[in-house]
Amino acid sequence: MPKKKRRMTKQRKKILEVLRSTKSHPTADWIYDKVKKDIPNISLGTVYRNLNVLREMGQIIELNYGSSYSRYDANAEDHYHFTCLSCSKVMDVDLEMNEELEDKVAKFVDGEVEYRRTEFFGYCKECSE
Repeated sequence: MPKKKRRMTKQRKKILEVLRSTKSHPTADWIYDKVKKDIPNISLGTVYRNLNVLREMGQIIELNYGSSYSRYDANAEDHYHFTCLSCSKVMDVDLEMNEELEDKVAKFVDGEVEYRRTEFFGYCKECSE
């Protein structure tokens, strides 16, 4: 996705700081609760707007699961995710990206792959016990 150039406001800096402080892939509500401690007059709407701007800037990734909420990731590098079907925990999967698959898809559609999103679903260690 093309990255848009925007200035880094105080709110955006704080939201990014909160996101970078966790590996839990939080929701906007969770981020709002944390940011509100340092910026008490911030609104949930402002958090959502700034999350969208940070996504457009290429600073974060939005993981949208087609439900009423999204989760956010400060690691904007290409990587896989695993989501537990029981507790909904989202984890990074640090495996080498499959460039061969991307080449096959580009050839199949006779086009170009701009970005990809591959996710894994199952049960985490705690939920499988």
